[in-house]
Amino acid sequence: MITTALARSLRDAGLRWHPATGDRFVIDKPGVDDDVYTVSEMTVERHDYPSGTVLGFNGTTEWALDSVSASESLWLPREDQLRELLGPAFESLSAGFTVVATIDGHSRSFTSEDAADAYGQALLAYITAALA
Repeated sequence: MITTALARSLRDAGLRWHPATGDRFVIDKPGVDDDVYTVSEMTVERHDYPSGTVLGFNGTTEWALDSVSASESLWLPREDQLRELLGPAFESLSAGFTVVATIDGHSRSFTSEDAADAYGQALLAYITAALA
């Protein structure tokens, strides 16, 4: 998973988020940005009782957070999302988590201890170069 610092840099560089099922995010406020949340559909659970079957809708959080605006949230894109966003600039991912991408017509390498972080670094360089 990418760091919140890299996620902020991507957002500040122009990456926009359109929340979808499976997306991870943090609330972008000091003191509450340690908890990672996942956008998910409400789960429907089957409960069989002697009186019949009940479909239980589960979707509440453990605490009383009713809602948060997307602007107060910070998207933590997954590895597959970052690779997709890199698009045709992506060349390869090698052992040691080195992503090679074509940026401004040149192959550049981005290495990290985490593949998602390497993809994020490459995407940040790609966005920055595209907007320069």
